[in-house]
Amino acid sequence: MNGMQINEFQIKPAEIRFSTHVLKDDDLFLNFLADGSVPLKNKSGFGLYCRDTRFLDGWEMRINRTRPLLLSSSSHMGYLSRIDLTNKELESDGMSIPPATIHLRLLNVLRGALLQRIRLLNFNDFCARITLEFDFSADFADIFEVRGTERRKRGQVFEPEITTNGVLFSYRGLDNLVYKTAVTFSPAPEQIVFVPGGISARFDLELPPRRKRYLLITIVPGAGGESGAPGNFEYAARRQRESYREWQFACTKFRSDHELYNAILMQGIVDLRALQKSTPSGPILPAGIPWFASPFGRDAIISSFQALPVNPELARSTLRFLARYQGSRLDRWREEEPGKIMHELRYGEMANCHEIPHTPYYGSIDATPLFVVLLSETCRWTNDIGLLREMAGPLREALRWMDEYGDLDKDGYVEYIKKSPGGLSNQGWKDSWNAVVDESGEFVSPPIAPVEVQGYVFDAKQRASELLFCLGEEHEAGRLRREAEELKRRFLKDFWLGDRLAFALDGLKQPVATMVSNMGHCLFSGILDDERAGSVAERLFEPDMFSGWGIRTMGKNERAYNPMSYHNGSVWPHENSIISWGLKRYGFEEKAGLLATKFFEAAGFFDCCRLPELFCGFTRRAYGGPVRHILSCSFQSWSVGSTFLFLRSLTGIEPHFNEVYIDPVLPVWLNRIKIRDLAVGGGVLDIEFFRKNGETAYRVLRREGRFEVIHRENR
Repeated sequence: MNGMQINEFQIKPAEIRFSTHVLKDDDLFLNFLADGSVPLKNKSGFGLYCRDTRFLDGWEMRINRTRPLLLSSSSHMGYLSRIDLTNKELESDGMSIPPATIHLRLLNVLRGALLQRIRLLNFNDFCARITLEFDFSADFADIFEVRGTERRKRGQVFEPEITTNGVLFSYRGLDNLVYKTAVTFSPAPEQIVFVPGGISARFDLELPPRRKRYLLITIVPGAGGESGAPGNFEYAARRQRESYREWQFACTKFRSDHELYNAILMQGIVDLRALQKSTPSGPILPAGIPWFASPFGRDAIISSFQALPVNPELARSTLRFLARYQGSRLDRWREEEPGKIMHELRYGEMANCHEIPHTPYYGSIDATPLFVVLLSETCRWTNDIGLLREMAGPLREALRWMDEYGDLDKDGYVEYIKKSPGGLSNQGWKDSWNAVVDESGEFVSPPIAPVEVQGYVFDAKQRASELLFCLGEEHEAGRLRREAEELKRRFLKDFWLGDRLAFALDGLKQPVATMVSNMGHCLFSGILDDERAGSVAERLFEPDMFSGWGIRTMGKNERAYNPMSYHNGSVWPHENSIISWGLKRYGFEEKAGLLATKFFEAAGFFDCCRLPELFCGFTRRAYGGPVRHILSCSFQSWSVGSTFLFLRSLTGIEPHFNEVYIDPVLPVWLNRIKIRDLAVGGGVLDIEFFRKNGETAYRVLRREGRFEVIHRENR
């Protein structure tokens, strides 16, 4: 999805474990194993992070020198995890403690810090004496180091300061910031000592029969004099619970007759809250945990577009945030250009020292036209003309970039070529180093004009024409409309291969004929005529492309196909949701519903019914679920958002300022869904969809605002 070519993942597959959990609070996140541990000195991305720095890289607990046994583990609330553990057979003072007679319940809460409460309960009829030990360490590694980038030089690591009730780790970075991790225990441990690779704290505990004993641990990260507020465990848990309730109250409510679907929708709303990062422009959605827990232009645009049915405020704040960082000058190192929307913003030591260009980095070919698409869709959804006026300047600058800088050779197509030595070789959404190849598996020569990007540009100009007309700029609106139509005419001539679209045009303007999913985005953007749209839709569902779980990124018959690769044969929920909405727009109801159904089925195989960033593209078999991908983020913003774009493809909700079009076709597994408090058209809508006699109908339950609900008949 995202990331620097200088920083290709170098994590060893054997080090990846799938029984992992993630907690997140604003800039802070914890990536840990199901038993609550963070493997010491790990190279797999586990740890406690804040603003692209790992503040804790090891945390392991032992009872009488043995690892406890995992009973259960849950982290579906995003900020809170509950882990139940028990003991193996133990020896203590010559006495045997039978296995599974001591219960440990770990509760982790994130709120500016990591707060852990451990409850111990002895179910024996005698007092059990145990030793509880914690081994932990802090490496202060930049996220790019964790991902495999080697640095020639690092800053100064200070010897940890041991106090009576904790430890303070410190590191002075090359950016001259002092990074600190404060670990405190309550009550204080019997002993805190240095051990190879870190620190060990020991508790000698007496556990009377059936009496609860508690330990409280607080881990506070900080840099440059700033640190999280440790607070109090009960207070932090209560405030987070209240915050999540406030978010859920502010969002649309969904209730269907299918309990699993209800769980998926509710988990999506929770995850949208957990993923949020606060900014001066309002909350935005970083890309994903653990590798992309920072703002990404493309990801934030698509995920907030998907989340419009849940809460359009995310789209408003995303637009404002990206406008704030919109390019204003020429900077080859960061690939910045006037009007260009950023790709990735980082906050760690390597960014501060300009070892990487992410301050921000602008190497994205599609974020700028997608910015215009999001602005248009948000205005259509909310009927917020004030937002349009506010964004008029960034809109014009984005349009200017497409013509003056995006079109490198003035042939009418937007293309890319890597300019920064620290930049990406591929700058479309498939931006891994080997994602853009021809039929023989060879790299495509730049500059490269990806097929989906031309569709985005077409859509952006069509939508911008409408927006400028709303602003009274009729002449400019007409010009953009004509440019969009001319682009469509040439595009259908240059990219059409007879039964499908080319992957891209290469540096010699020759079509790249590799069979890939990118052409499905052209259904989303509307650049195809009906006949070609039908051909594309049919081709995407042929066996080489459709795995049974979803549409693959690359066809099975291609030389570069690998179902376990990142972009060359895997299945991405977000892309399939985009294609599903495009199928719906062209009237391919059955195929749109099929994709929504397959991803509904897939979600049930993943923890918390949470769709991951991607999964492997192996063909679906009669038994078992989709095959997990080794480097997939979870949770991840545009995979969370895909749930709600799939829902739009089922209900056909398509607002257009003061008109809300409805075109529902529910699948056979979903007989009824009620949607309440839908913020649309500048007002609020409650609506219910239901199946009756094999057809889908709807009824408006409440309509507050000056908009009309219109049934758009199926094609």
